Amino acid sequence: MTPVVFVTLVAAGALGAVARAWVGAAVRSRWPRRGLATLAVNLSGAFALGLWSASPLPEAWLAVMGTGFLGAFTTFSTWMVEVAAAGRAGRRVAAAAEAVGTLALGVALAALGFALGRGWG
Repeated sequence: MTPVVFVTLVAAGALGAVARAWVGAAVRSRWPRRGLATLAVNLSGAFALGLWSASPLPEAWLAVMGTGFLGAFTTFSTWMVEVAAAGRAGRRVAAAAEAVGTLALGVALAALGFALGRGWG
């Protein structure tokens, strides 16, 4: 990795974190139910990663956007904290549904993004 790619990746990560905060706040202001902001961020990030992965651009840009921007934009840790909190609160079925549902939807949206991206290339 060149120094320019590294610096660009770090900057993209900072922008991804800011974008996550903005999207999360926008979702929470409209739909305040706990977990929906995390779901929106993670699913849109999965779709974007699929779309970006099909792009014909150089691999360094995939690292910058996929690892930098989308890595900071999405949030595996918050998703798992929310699943664990639901489980500890005795909502085990809801916790399992959230874990499996988010994973399944994320994979499906990443595949859809990839298929759409391939169609553009």
